[in-house]
Amino acid sequence: MSYKQLIINPGSTSTKLALYEDREKVVQENIEHDAKELARYERIPDQIPYRMEIIRDFMERNGIKGEELAAIVGRGGLVPGLHTGGYTVNDELFYALESDISSPHASNLGGMLAKLIGDAYGKTAYIYDAVTSGELSPVAQVTGIPNITRQSFCHVLNSRAMALKYAKLNNLNYEDLNLIVAHLGGGVSASVHSKGQIIDSLGDDDGQFSPERAGSVPSLELIRMCYSGEYTRNDMKKKVRGKGGMYAHLGTSDCRKIEKRILDGDEHADLIFQAQAYQIAKGIGLLSIVLEGECDAIILTGGVAKSKMLTERVERYVKFIAPVVVMPGENEMEALAFGGLRILDGREKPHIYTLPTVQKQHTYSQWRPPLP
Repeated sequence: MSYKQLIINPGSTSTKLALYEDREKVVQENIEHDAKELARYERIPDQIPYRMEIIRDFMERNGIKGEELAAIVGRGGLVPGLHTGGYTVNDELFYALESDISSPHASNLGGMLAKLIGDAYGKTAYIYDAVTSGELSPVAQVTGIPNITRQSFCHVLNSRAMALKYAKLNNLNYEDLNLIVAHLGGGVSASVHSKGQIIDSLGDDDGQFSPERAGSVPSLELIRMCYSGEYTRNDMKKKVRGKGGMYAHLGTSDCRKIEKRILDGDEHADLIFQAQAYQIAKGIGLLSIVLEGECDAIILTGGVAKSKMLTERVERYVKFIAPVVVMPGENEMEALAFGGLRILDGREKPHIYTLPTVQKQHTYSQWRPPLP
């Protein structure tokens, strides 16, 4: 039996759509959006009608019939407290994605759009390996401020997909391995995969800086900047995400341009690039402590992992911990499709999300009827 899946991956300025049949990609499109068009919407969920029309047009142009789909799989959003793997998008998860229980992010639309398309054709919708998914132990969640707890926050989708692929390529079981995976993109995150679970991670805020994000910086200096009167809240958010990291130092986040500057003799660019590799390596080293040194491999993945100059610099620092494997690219659509396929053929069972009781009492979405 073959399974056709519609894959929906919304980004801040684009919507990636694909049709997969089993493990084969039938068609894929990356539809860019006009920034002025998106600016009309006050909240991210307000974009739903706009993006729904784009999905319907994609289906019509490519002859995709909703009745023939086995499932619709959307990118997982920023709902706190999720486990790795897939979730059925029920009404409660839909509400969580739409409401302020989730941090505002375009990826929240993935599950919502999948649910609305699925409901139209009587099909089940799923999300898979959301950014906030993981199995952090109680000790890993503790911080020095009692009312702030650490949660898993990393590029779970691609990191776990590459960990599974590494295991398959080497005729090993993912559930038997201890791996550290660093996803190198516009943001850089690293995660510890131990016996099939993500037990710790370093995200954008508590780890290395990246091409566009500031990473962990001295707290007192950050507080001083926030209260200096020189910057607005929005200014500071951009310094942390979007205009931080290598962009802040060099005016670009494009590693290809930075490498050219280095080869042309730009010593400052070389220093910043080296600091990027140094911080990524420090993050990997820190996470190796979680495994008490028992690490089978270190995987470097993501779009920036295509930079041989960067991966070689990282490898020089961390190769004493474990063998380093470079698996470049993001592979998000494939990861969503393969995750959905594992659910459809019974290899994995999807989780069921339940809203916290207090949230149920205050949640309402214009896109779904009120919860009882």
